[in-house]
Amino acid sequence: MSERINYHRRRFLGATAVTIATAQLVRFGSANAQSNKPKPAVLPTIKPGTNTSLGPHRQIDAGVLNVGYAEVGSATGRPVILLHGWPYDIHSYVDVAPLLASAGYRAIVPYLRGYGTTRFLSSETVRNGQQSALAVDIIALMDVLKIEKAILAGYDWGARTADIIAAHWPERCKALVSVSGYLIGSQESGKMPLPPKAELQWWYQYYFATERGRVGYDKYRHDFAKLIWQIASPKWDFDDATFERSAASFNNPDHVSIVIHNYRWRLGLAEGEPKYDALEKRLAEAPVITVPTITLEGDANGAPHPDASSYAKKFSGKYTHRLIKGGIGHNLPQEAPQSFAQAIVEVDDY
Repeated sequence: MSERINYHRRRFLGATAVTIATAQLVRFGSANAQSNKPKPAVLPTIKPGTNTSLGPHRQIDAGVLNVGYAEVGSATGRPVILLHGWPYDIHSYVDVAPLLASAGYRAIVPYLRGYGTTRFLSSETVRNGQQSALAVDIIALMDVLKIEKAILAGYDWGARTADIIAAHWPERCKALVSVSGYLIGSQESGKMPLPPKAELQWWYQYYFATERGRVGYDKYRHDFAKLIWQIASPKWDFDDATFERSAASFNNPDHVSIVIHNYRWRLGLAEGEPKYDALEKRLAEAPVITVPTITLEGDANGAPHPDASSYAKKFSGKYTHRLIKGGIGHNLPQEAPQSFAQAIVEVDDY
């Protein structure tokens, strides 16, 4: 090309380049142009087991339940809903909630149906443990607490519940922290056989499928839960006091019915409620989660859990996966509260 480039043409090309660059900056600025944005707060260091209580519990009618929950932090703080799993309870967040409160969050930690002080409002309500019912419970709780949008975080049953809300009601979920990643399932997928070694990990699911298992869990629920804790977190040296604080929540009159129905429903051995059919049909399609997400996994999780590579593509928004080291098992928020709380603070900044 001749060195005598037309000046006006050069100006035009330069202006066009600036316009394109500006458009790209506007389009991708939220993801890439963060240099002027303050970094997420670094939480104070806490030793696991520092706290033993979440303070006074509250009760509120929400949907079909009277929900028992703890609330830590300012009522005007940014809301975070922390969801526990089985066989655990709200004490999984006994150190996480105060950490979040110190950073300006309002941490709400409910007992799921069948745990602690949460009760059904009517004796006629089906004691249903299917995945969609638990998610609807949390939406109802958010409604009555007038929380339009919150960060959802959980593990085990709690992670599945948070995943469902993020997938089906993304307008209610600001961001997600999910231990073991994408846990949304279906009865059809639950019917598919696994290799023998993998099936062995689900021994209790098959036990619960029998009447002997239901009676056995009812009779030995304390010892059963403690065994699961030991298997699921083989390197967690929890003491008796820590276990007993959570074990008290299994005395809920509906606990056994909810747990047994949950696992039987997964295998297609128990019916769900027709009012959840449309939602379950949607969940059976394994919907992609679009909200900002951090998934976590402990390096010593003894419970059945998917490999992180198997679910990475189920998150289409900004996404990070972290392996938490140090012998961390299934109850990650209680075993590694610092890492769990920090993930919440950081995903809030995504």
